[in-house]
Amino acid sequence: MSRPTTGGWYLFLRSFSSSIHSQLPNSTPEANDLFNKVRVLSTGGNIKEALSLFYSTPQLNQSQQTYATLFHACARHGNLKQGQYLHQHMISENPKTPQDLFVTNHLINMFAKCGDLDSARQVFDEMDRRNVVSWTALISGYAQQGRSYECFSLFSDMLVNCSPNEFAFASVITSCDYVCGKLVHALALKTGLLASVYVGNALITRYSKSCEDNFVGDGSEACRVFESMEFRNLVSWNSMIAAFQHWKLGGRAIGIFCQMHGGGVEFDGATLVSVLSSLSESYDGDNADMGLKGCFQLHCVSIKRGFMLKIELATALVKAYSDLGWQVSDCYRLFMETSSRDLVSWTGIITAFADREPESAVFLFRQLYREGLVPDWCTFSIVLKACAGLVTERHALAIYSQVVKAGFEDDRVLANTLIHAYARCGSISFSKQVFDKMRSRDVVSWNSMIKAYALHGQAKEALHLFSEMSVRPDSTTMVALLSACSHSGLVKEGIHIFDSMSMNHGVSPQLDHYACMVDILGRAGLLLEAGELISRMPMKPDSVVWSALLNSCRKHGETQLAKLAADKLKELEPGNSLGYVQISNIYCSGGSYNEAGLIRKEMNGSRVRKEPGLSWIEIENRVHEFASGGRRHPQREAIYAKLYSLIGQLKGVGYVPETSLALQDIEEEHKQEQLYHHSEKLALVFALMNEGSLRCGGAVIRIVKNIRICVDCHNFMKLASDLLQKEIVVRDSNRFHHFKNRMCSCNDYW
Repeated sequence: MSRPTTGGWYLFLRSFSSSIHSQLPNSTPEANDLFNKVRVLSTGGNIKEALSLFYSTPQLNQSQQTYATLFHACARHGNLKQGQYLHQHMISENPKTPQDLFVTNHLINMFAKCGDLDSARQVFDEMDRRNVVSWTALISGYAQQGRSYECFSLFSDMLVNCSPNEFAFASVITSCDYVCGKLVHALALKTGLLASVYVGNALITRYSKSCEDNFVGDGSEACRVFESMEFRNLVSWNSMIAAFQHWKLGGRAIGIFCQMHGGGVEFDGATLVSVLSSLSESYDGDNADMGLKGCFQLHCVSIKRGFMLKIELATALVKAYSDLGWQVSDCYRLFMETSSRDLVSWTGIITAFADREPESAVFLFRQLYREGLVPDWCTFSIVLKACAGLVTERHALAIYSQVVKAGFEDDRVLANTLIHAYARCGSISFSKQVFDKMRSRDVVSWNSMIKAYALHGQAKEALHLFSEMSVRPDSTTMVALLSACSHSGLVKEGIHIFDSMSMNHGVSPQLDHYACMVDILGRAGLLLEAGELISRMPMKPDSVVWSALLNSCRKHGETQLAKLAADKLKELEPGNSLGYVQISNIYCSGGSYNEAGLIRKEMNGSRVRKEPGLSWIEIENRVHEFASGGRRHPQREAIYAKLYSLIGQLKGVGYVPETSLALQDIEEEHKQEQLYHHSEKLALVFALMNEGSLRCGGAVIRIVKNIRICVDCHNFMKLASDLLQKEIVVRDSNRFHHFKNRMCSCNDYW
């Protein structure tokens, strides 16, 4: 969240300046004309021309007001170099003249606003006399550069010498921490400056940031400040809307905007950016249509007000439409209608698609090149992140070649992202190559590689790498290790890591760590122990914890505890189908079809939709999607024919359909047919039909699945890998399964 604008401080300084800028005292009309030319040039941003005129006019070299005007212009435009030259010129031209307080204040302000705080402090310390402007200029500089200790310390010293104004209060409040902010808040109340809009805006930002950074507070303090303000400006409304958006309270943000709009308060592009982000967070699934309606309305307002010329607003609008389900082609067309598309805007739209539609993100990355733009470090980072969602590592390899060409080969952040991308695409060996070649590694590097091993079920490698870790592990490291133990059934090792992480590594167990431990115990059949661990948690269990327990109950057929977990999950996430589906599956597996039917009926009554089973496979640079049943695929008849031929061959080598997994009380033949048409089986058959178009001659077939692979498909893939003499790699929602020679890398523990 950005800090409130410092425009108020500039207005204060300019109004202070203007009172004596109108003319030069004891000067000729010619000198006044020259002074006014300098002032007009510098105010318009033509600093070099203004300085050139100043240096060539001896009459102006003795003018304190002219120096002040030029220092002020250098501060406004961030021109430190010219300001330093001007300072040296002033000293050399007026060696014996006592410096005017007004000019010195402008000098401090120039150094502070240009980031040279050491010079600003030196000038401040050498002053014989100071006023409130002197103190406020330096305090504001410390605040803008994030030097909170010096800012608060100087503010404390100021209290002994003079009374702070509203701008000093606003600067120190935005800079200091929560506790100091409370103290300054109390002082502002005592001195009567709490009514200032600048102080109020600063307090909203301070309390919002404390909540956002998970320090303290729940956001209510920011709301109370906002509601108590007698006068609010645009910054006040924008700060509150942005705060709610950052807290993931999109509905409240939209409510504030409606209140603002209904009250006739003017808004700007920044307001709409925050509201659009709130729309995409607040409306999804069944409510997406309502969100799209809001998007259309804001789109119309943006056009009417001329805000669509702002590229950041156009990018936010595209992202909102994308999140709410608009087609990529429509979003792309809207983006292309914007007049000024620079690298920042292209990176923004690539970011919008990186998670939800990674193929589209890669397409946009190619379009960026066609526009003649050169990607920077940030663009590469985002598109490599998108590659993690693709079926194969082909795109990651191609983009990495561009990274090398651009000179970012040794960039640590990009290497970390690449480790993650390769691992998610199934190429753990490529991840290890990148890790081994890194010249320097941070904790993210080690975590990325440990997580890669965990994802592929290589727990021993993950633990060994941890033993070689050369930096202090953090909370994420422990989650990765516990996840690795969970995927490989290393119960004792997982318990040891969990019990010792606080004492040995200074990491206190959080929700993610408890969820991993519940998963470790539950997968191993220690369901009572998992339940007891949940009851001892020092914080309220979240949906991830209950999902871990529910999945374990499903695996081991534990109905009673599963019902508790499902109820808790439905309570926390009413729109999530997992609680309904898993408990229904448990009833079906136990033959209790009536109870399962009641659960399905309850689910339909709550308007909760089950996530469909989908699988993807890449053939000749094109990704093909398969849904269970495959009835919509244009080649379904050929796929079915090939599938039943393969099933016949597999039955000859021992394949027996796991009909106990069927979710309905139907004939055995129909149960088998349901299992045959699972999406990953259809994807495998389609790959075999296009074997000549697969990479590496089809020796490795890669399939991505959005939900957990079932027992029947797992058995099917093991036997098929041996019959076909191919490695079949399936990435499901939890991990990777590498099938080869009738074996799976998970050792049937998943």
